[in-house]
Amino acid sequence: MSRLPLPEILPEVSPNPLLSVNSSDGSGKGDSTGVETTEVAIAPVSKHEPIVTRKELWSYYLYYNGDNGVGPNGYSMTLFQSLATAAGYDPVKGPGSDCSAPDASGQCVLPWGSGTKAVSSVVLVSNGVSFAVMTLIFTTIGSAADYGSFGRWLLLILTVICWGAQFASMSLTSPDRWGVAMALYMVGFITYGATLVFYAAVFPRLARNTPHARDLREKYERGEISAEEYEVEESLEKNRISNISTMHSNIGYIVTLALNLSLLLPREKDPKVNNYVLVLTNGYWVLLGIWWFIFQQPRPGPTLPKGEHYLTIGWKQIWIALKQYKKLPYTFTYLVAFFLLADGLNTTGTLVSICQNDKFSFSFLQNTYLGLAQAITSTISTLGFWYIQKYWKISTKKMFVVTNVVTILIPLWGMIGIWTDKFGFHNVWEFWAYNVMFGLFQAPYYAFSQTMMAELTPPGFDNMFFGLFGLSNRASSMIGPNVIQAIIDNTGNNWKGFPFLFALCTAASLVIWFAVDVTTGRRDAVAWAEKHRSYAETGVFSSEEDGVPERPKKA
Repeated sequence: MSRLPLPEILPEVSPNPLLSVNSSDGSGKGDSTGVETTEVAIAPVSKHEPIVTRKELWSYYLYYNGDNGVGPNGYSMTLFQSLATAAGYDPVKGPGSDCSAPDASGQCVLPWGSGTKAVSSVVLVSNGVSFAVMTLIFTTIGSAADYGSFGRWLLLILTVICWGAQFASMSLTSPDRWGVAMALYMVGFITYGATLVFYAAVFPRLARNTPHARDLREKYERGEISAEEYEVEESLEKNRISNISTMHSNIGYIVTLALNLSLLLPREKDPKVNNYVLVLTNGYWVLLGIWWFIFQQPRPGPTLPKGEHYLTIGWKQIWIALKQYKKLPYTFTYLVAFFLLADGLNTTGTLVSICQNDKFSFSFLQNTYLGLAQAITSTISTLGFWYIQKYWKISTKKMFVVTNVVTILIPLWGMIGIWTDKFGFHNVWEFWAYNVMFGLFQAPYYAFSQTMMAELTPPGFDNMFFGLFGLSNRASSMIGPNVIQAIIDNTGNNWKGFPFLFALCTAASLVIWFAVDVTTGRRDAVAWAEKHRSYAETGVFSSEEDGVPERPKKA
């Protein structure tokens, strides 16, 4: 995977990157009360960067089309939970009982250490450990991807490991292998999550180097468009690539599930059909994903500074980045709030999936039908949200806020299931409704959250800050799974975990809505990158006293 070289921010193109203009866009804190003077920071670009070709852009989309999560994020968990349930027993009836018996109590436990643990808790523990390992990956080698061609090889290695774990699922054919199923699920889930983060770190660079983006830049430099108009159009270009790539992921979701029906329907009674489906799903990703590593153009970063190592520079970079929170307040406010929001959403999805798997008896076929409902609505909504945003030129934050509302409503609906069996993820129709609503609103959530991070990231330091974003997104779920599994162990009730998740999602959403000014944060990020442009050559930051110029106060 290519990494945008940090020399991108050398001032060879735009000698005056900070332009003072009047702003009144009403898009955040300090903008809604009237006209004020703000500094529009326009990021310099390097003309040494190759322009994105059609083959390169399509191979980028196709990688995400294959990396759609059906296998490592869906089927693998279902297979693991199914084998664990078959190997467990009903604690009410004692060892040797069948958790799936008609007169079973609804609880199921496995031997765990010196005691037992509920199967649902085991699944949540595996997720929590997986997210902890992702955290280690992102903190240790995330920022190192900014140097040389390390990022390109990192994505390739992670992708190949994930492919291997998925193909190895052919060995999971009996309940006594639930431990191996857990290990393969974790390896696949960890590497899958990591591929998403390092894949996402590429898109801001692609957006800045498309023919349209370069044309906009030339018009701006010739004085044909204003700084603010350029800023808006560049943001829309980022949204275009982010939304199209997300749409391709959803298209891949649909195609993969449809292909799987060619096995699930005729071989429904075959005990190994689930294993065959995982192989088919993974094969689809291999077929589409390999092209990115072939057509990707070289954009190597600077060489690693003397005395540094790929395994240590990541921690130093994160420490340096964290110390900038006063100079990039909106960037870090968003990272912290999104950490909690992603934790709540990811854990909510896991908990709903556990309930869904129990309801449909771990049926790959039923999960495929539900997945198709989600995939089709996801594709429609991604295109619809993008069209609405483009037509009315709505800000990324406002679009993201709309998706946040449903993020909050999902755990709220699950809470109802504590007090009644009529609603709250107890009925078949509710899981159909959940997958449709998730598709309609949560697919755009991923696109807009990614674009907001790109807006708030200093140009040229994409991996440093997308590594932190990876902690906030894919590696955030260390709190939720541990809290929820403890609640389930103590109560024996899966639904008792929803109130905590509702509170977590609500609190995080309110912070994003009212405390993150994307317009000012973007300008701060560009100014910060301009100030530290020498870091690309020396690996040493300038003095802390020479911070980003203070934003002019309101008149």
